[in-house]
Amino acid sequence: MYKCLFKRLLDLAVSLLALPFVLLLAVPVAIAVKLEDGGPVFYRAPRYGKDMRKFPMFKFRSMKVDSPDIRNADGTTFNSDSDPRQTRVGRLLRKTSLDELPQFFNVLSGDMSLIGPRPSPMGNEATYTDFIKKKFRVRPGITGLNQAVNRNCSTIEERYANDVFYAENISFLLDAKIVFLTLKTVFAGKNLYNPQKPKERGTRP
Repeated sequence: MYKCLFKRLLDLAVSLLALPFVLLLAVPVAIAVKLEDGGPVFYRAPRYGKDMRKFPMFKFRSMKVDSPDIRNADGTTFNSDSDPRQTRVGRLLRKTSLDELPQFFNVLSGDMSLIGPRPSPMGNEATYTDFIKKKFRVRPGITGLNQAVNRNCSTIEERYANDVFYAENISFLLDAKIVFLTLKTVFAGKNLYNPQKPKERGTRP
């Protein structure tokens, strides 16, 4: 019952209650992003969601315009404190996870949930086994089991295993635990960067 009904109702209720605070934070963040280099405030990241349906995931832009798309060797997103693609404002946004704030609108639209596997980027489809595809049975989340435990330092195997575990074991208690651990990890500033060797894969706006 929780997975089929209450989880979505909880997503809507929490997102609507959080909306005034999100907007209060979003205004100065948007101004700071725009003032730094005059580029767009938002980044529309194409992602796969539930049932592998494509949707635009919204983020505050944290990188310079037309930055190359750099991935780690295993296909995960490259993250580094010395990443030259990041703007000065963007570096702060990533450290505090404030760049994810616009995803509350993805939750309201039904593309995402507050809690779930992180949305999957384009380009790794050929590597998805039947086991991995189980993660697409649920809506992706603003945060999830990987972010709660390892943030950006999980290997691709760990991420898939955690995503599938979550998809098969959704419960209110698990979601509550993920929220608590996520807040703890973000405030502690732990596991923000992935130390793997990067590989360039085109450009991003």
